Amino acid sequence: MNDGMVLVTGGAGYIGSHMVLALLEAGHEVVVLDNFANSSPVALERVARLAGRAPRCVEGDIRDRPLLDRLFHEHAIADVLHFAGLKAVGESVANPLAYYEHNVGGTVTLCQAMAAAGVKRVVFSSSATVYGEVAEMPLHEGLPAGTPSNPYGRSKLMVEQVLTDLAASDDEWSVALLRYFNPVGAHPSGEIGEDPLGIPNNLVPFITQVAVGRRERLQVFGDDYPTRDGTGVRDYIHVQDLVHGHLAALEVLRERRGVGVWNLGTGRGYSVLEVVEAFERASGRRIPYTIAPRRPGDVAECWTDPSRARQELGWAAELGIARMMADAWRWQQRNPNGYRNM
Repeated sequence: MNDGMVLVTGGAGYIGSHMVLALLEAGHEVVVLDNFANSSPVALERVARLAGRAPRCVEGDIRDRPLLDRLFHEHAIADVLHFAGLKAVGESVANPLAYYEHNVGGTVTLCQAMAAAGVKRVVFSSSATVYGEVAEMPLHEGLPAGTPSNPYGRSKLMVEQVLTDLAASDDEWSVALLRYFNPVGAHPSGEIGEDPLGIPNNLVPFITQVAVGRRERLQVFGDDYPTRDGTGVRDYIHVQDLVHGHLAALEVLRERRGVGVWNLGTGRGYSVLEVVEAFERASGRRIPYTIAPRRPGDVAECWTDPSRARQELGWAAELGIARMMADAWRWQQRNPNGYRNM
């Protein structure tokens, strides 16, 4: 199918596990590097069951240079999909050094090991937070990066800058910076999905945990935004669409050098209450909620113009909000305690 293996860092995580499955189904050979700090080996066991074959798996950290050197020496890796990193906004404010160490420092170490091994194709899991607080919507790739409102977002922007400078210094590099909007949903089998540790930071897993009785009620942060119903509007994208965007970027990188930047979203925003209503329709469950004060750093609206990805990658999101909610509910219903059912 291709000229080498694909290394997926953070491949046991929420998006990473869906990515590994999609790669295996597309015929790629895959090696996963994950330290399981915020993920479970069970996810990869289920991926293997769904795909009919298993990825190779190495337990370890992207900050461990000797381990990376050994991994590149032992496996004929041609491409790297880089998902590994810390991702909780609140935690990043409380512990910024950990975010800069893992997300920025870890990526530098990974790139050093890649360069030493002659592997110079990488797809980076970035975020729409790199645009900062922008008044105009929709967000498009022609806008300058802004000042993200928290260390998590700033670490993503720093990594983008590291990769951009690296590609400028050596024209053999092919880099994709994929700026995600809000990934939700799960694999339609209900076997793999989003399983956050502790209290969920994201809306949909909080809703699904309320639905299965793990949380009493949802907190809606702010109902006085200048939006349709006063609650924040975001661009939600099904995780299945998201990973297909990565496959498309990987194919494009094989034909071009330098840096490509693409937003991955649907181009449509939904408010918090619209998401709650969509979930209630999909699940038949009522979701009790209370209104809480706005969170600092939250913007009223955020969605993308997805046209560049459509034109340059030949990719567009296909799955709507009803499917996102149905798949998220199927996953949570079958796994009320996530992977810790085992």
